[in-house]
Amino acid sequence: MSLSIALTKGRLEEKTVAMLEKSGYGVERLKDKGRALIFPDTKKDIQYFLAKPNDVITYVEHGVADIGIVGKDTLMEGGKDYYELLDMNTGICQFILAGLPGNNPLEKVGHIKIGTKYPNVTASYFHAKGMEPEIIKIDGSVELGPVLGLCDGIVDIMETGTTLKENGLVVFDTVCRISARAIVNKVSFKLKKDEVNAFLNDLRESEK
Repeated sequence: MSLSIALTKGRLEEKTVAMLEKSGYGVERLKDKGRALIFPDTKKDIQYFLAKPNDVITYVEHGVADIGIVGKDTLMEGGKDYYELLDMNTGICQFILAGLPGNNPLEKVGHIKIGTKYPNVTASYFHAKGMEPEIIKIDGSVELGPVLGLCDGIVDIMETGTTLKENGLVVFDTVCRISARAIVNKVSFKLKKDEVNAFLNDLRESEK
């Protein structure tokens, strides 16, 4: 029974393709894709397609994709109608709280404004600390928020910390670790359980 796999475009795609190649999958067309978005595996009964992170979740939830590879950051902010079955231990980074030196939002008394691309993650983080900040959604360069006085701090993803340093910001707290995850459509897991498990096991083995 064939599988349809949704891959997140960009770095997660590249790392996943490398893992699949190591496990003997036929991913040649994914490595030399041009402008195409849909790719058959040349060795197995599998079809891959590329999508943006939030769309990977949508395709899996609606059964268009049996399996999706997407960052935990997107899963924490997005839908929940799927099974999260594998931490791939790639694309590892952190959600952090950052701001200008000497202006830690966790120590501020009174009204607090936090800029972020991830309002749900941010609200949950502060709620656990008994705080209810004003959350300002920023889709572009979040680091500008504190520098320009829009907000007291930001919640964002940090991989190396270089961008924060270049904009004069410091990390005040780590919200959580994030990495790439494999999610599975609930119906597919029942109807194609053997095929799904075989694919996930191959990904696990490629980590070793």
